[in-house]
Amino acid sequence: MANQAKLRSFRTAPRYMYGFEIPRDYTHAVRLDSQNGHTKWQDSTVLEMAQLADYDVFTDKGIDGDPGKDFKKIRVHLVYAVKHDGRHKARLVADGHLTDVPVDSVYSGVVSLRGLRLILFLSELNDMKTWATDVGNAYLEAVTDEKVYVIAGPEFGHLQGHVLVVYKALYGLRSSGVRWYERFSKVMTAAGFTPCKLEPEIWMRKNKEGTHYEYVGVYVDDLALAMDDPQGFLAILESTYGFKLKGSGEINFHLGCDFFRDEDGTLCMKPEKYVSKMIQGYEQMFGCLPKRNVYSPLDKGDHPELDTSELCNPIDVQKYQSLVGSLQWAVSIGRIDITTAVMTLSSFRAVPRQGHLERAKQVVSYVARFKESTIRFRTLEPDYSDIPDISYDWTRKYDGAIEDVPTDAPPALGKFVVTATHVDANLCHDLVTGKSVSGILHWLNGTPIDWFSKKQGAVETATYGSEFMAARLSVEQIKALRDTLRYLGVPLRQTSYMFGDNKSVVDSSMRFDAKLHKRHTALSFHKVREAIAARMIIFTHIPGAINPADILSKHWEYAAVWKLLRPLLFWKGDPADIPEKDNSRHVGVQDQAQTPGPVLA
Repeated sequence: MANQAKLRSFRTAPRYMYGFEIPRDYTHAVRLDSQNGHTKWQDSTVLEMAQLADYDVFTDKGIDGDPGKDFKKIRVHLVYAVKHDGRHKARLVADGHLTDVPVDSVYSGVVSLRGLRLILFLSELNDMKTWATDVGNAYLEAVTDEKVYVIAGPEFGHLQGHVLVVYKALYGLRSSGVRWYERFSKVMTAAGFTPCKLEPEIWMRKNKEGTHYEYVGVYVDDLALAMDDPQGFLAILESTYGFKLKGSGEINFHLGCDFFRDEDGTLCMKPEKYVSKMIQGYEQMFGCLPKRNVYSPLDKGDHPELDTSELCNPIDVQKYQSLVGSLQWAVSIGRIDITTAVMTLSSFRAVPRQGHLERAKQVVSYVARFKESTIRFRTLEPDYSDIPDISYDWTRKYDGAIEDVPTDAPPALGKFVVTATHVDANLCHDLVTGKSVSGILHWLNGTPIDWFSKKQGAVETATYGSEFMAARLSVEQIKALRDTLRYLGVPLRQTSYMFGDNKSVVDSSMRFDAKLHKRHTALSFHKVREAIAARMIIFTHIPGAINPADILSKHWEYAAVWKLLRPLLFWKGDPADIPEKDNSRHVGVQDQAQTPGPVLA
């Protein structure tokens, strides 16, 4: 019944972005402008139409003109959005679903957020410059091979009623993404770049001296560059290939995240503007600012799956989905501390209750309260020489166990990298399904590079089983990360380090004479031990109080995890300089040592 109600209200329910109501079409845009006392949506429409004219997107055949043989009539519509800085944006999109499905693939990917962080880390590691730029109207740089035409509507102004043949790769056509990809690929190949095999939207080439690789990460029309001379490369894109680049320069804002350097020159990634816009959107949706007395995303021991409050009405469903969607992107661009809460609340996006909406508001309040959260790209290689490396003769159990190293990876260049991983599990996180949660945090040298929090696929009845399942998943992710780095031409240390706080699991993994007592954990048991036998990882026990993966596996209280959060997200400089005994309370300032707060009761 809730699903049917949602379907009925989908077309008419208001949509929000950064707190602004988004028009459904041009007529709705004019009405919203009239209601709000401005012309922002109409101005954005005029600007979009002018840009389409500049790129010669359409061939005008006049009123009642003949588009040509085999051309199919389709429709176009305007998609409206609000950018992170408050700009109102209009984009004319073709109704590509009205055309036949192409036989050939039209897939065109984007660089992953982890891939972007890898580029930034490697740029800092090998002393390159990190720049960013935006290719204006990227799809319109390519010519379409689809035979389609449209009849211009009122948004086209004086062309209303004209027959317009689509000439360029208009947004929304089935093949436009791949047409742009082909166009850009030819440019990058001519410049000496090749795509990484495991991250195809990261293009790489050796620098002039051959000492390391340079990289370009592509997210549709947004480019992140790690190069010795990015300015020279961008000049070639403009002068030789005619690209219209915007916002070129040292990276300071990219994919919704701010970038800057600390006083010591460390590159920092901080979603400050994004959080500010999230707060503005919250205020516009609910008529008030987020609460200030919130110190954790969700309360410790909270179980949203047991909530029995009233179901949200269609408007509140839209608000809930907007909040959760914005929080998911916040996780992707660096808010590690809310990962578990957002993962949990995402389960209720289809049919949320009022209690779930209140919890989503609490997460936003926490993000606003702790908005100084920052990822710092620390490249100094850590010293793990004090970790015991107990070597056994594993041949009797895992004869021939070696890491499967790809043979087609490029030669390793640049400085060495060591990977480390913290892993944890929370038994029976979901009381309805009985599923546990795996929390995994990956590091490159001193930089948190990837984080993971997800319900496990099978139900475990004991902590030992859930922790082993998390360890097995962690090993698989470590393997994938190591292979990605190899395909990026990064020299790796032989062994990765994995840290967990369940001593039974660590001992069962590291001890040669350990026996399998629970047969249902056999696959996880042997997967982890085989990686250890192959010398790919060393699995080490650490106390739960110092395991940062604890943040990613359960709902926590501030007092218990501040010592984990502080070095991870809130400390300037070397985390080793944090005072061992520190009872200070975080008050939204990054360097708590310089700005102490009251003692937490």
